[in-house]
Amino acid sequence: MITNNFTVTELAKMNELQEDKYAIRLDTIKSKVCATLIQIVQISVILDINDQPFEPPDFSLKQTNNSTPTPKELSEKLFRLGLDVEPSHFYTSAIATAKFLKSQKPEGGSVYVLGGPGLTFALYEHGFTMSEHKPDFVVIGTEGSTHNFESLQKALSLITKDGAKLIGTNPDSNGVKEDGECVLGTGAFIAALEVASGKKAFTCGKPSSLMMSYAQEFLGIEKKDIAIIGDRMDTDILAGTNAQIDPVLVMSGVTNLGNLYNDAYRPYLILNGVGELV
Repeated sequence: MITNNFTVTELAKMNELQEDKYAIRLDTIKSKVCATLIQIVQISVILDINDQPFEPPDFSLKQTNNSTPTPKELSEKLFRLGLDVEPSHFYTSAIATAKFLKSQKPEGGSVYVLGGPGLTFALYEHGFTMSEHKPDFVVIGTEGSTHNFESLQKALSLITKDGAKLIGTNPDSNGVKEDGECVLGTGAFIAALEVASGKKAFTCGKPSSLMMSYAQEFLGIEKKDIAIIGDRMDTDILAGTNAQIDPVLVMSGVTNLGNLYNDAYRPYLILNGVGELV
């Protein structure tokens, strides 16, 4: 768990705003729908200033690039943390990927998958079957035990010999465990297959505006009433920027003062954590 306690003055300075302007933006975000508490790993540190669980509003949508867990598993995980959130309030990159593939092949098709149960479940629900024989798509999901040399070699063969299209649930090249250790992300495996095959992957998760569009459609709310909240500049904040949805950065994850200003795009608002929205 990463804990920061920047003062309002410091946060305003990080936002390059005067304190009164910062306060206005904070009030604006508080009045919006908190459309996403991105990254389920961050859910475990959704605490308010009194170290009590921050319970999102009933109309919010919890969105994550992690394609491994099912919405039910995410719901149960939050329940153990004291938060009662229905499975229908989760929207994962696995669901976005399955929805996209359904738009490409409305009657369903076949896929070779490197990923967890959340991804295979979403694909089954959208009419796709798992196959190692001339599948329509090779789908790379969140890193796990399936991502080994043999499976990657099989994926490469299906792409180069059988013409399967390469799909990624998200482009995250790495992730960070709660103890700070860096781990290989989905994007790293996608990059290896892109280099080896000479084919470009299509990714469905953040920072793609596709996933934001799906989420907005799911909520049935206009963009002006939505805020996207996350802890990564390269996925969460960029996703909001691409989709023209106000992006809010919380300094309780991988972003820190050392990398906050590396990118050309900026968050609409910077907070210590989501507890400041209550």
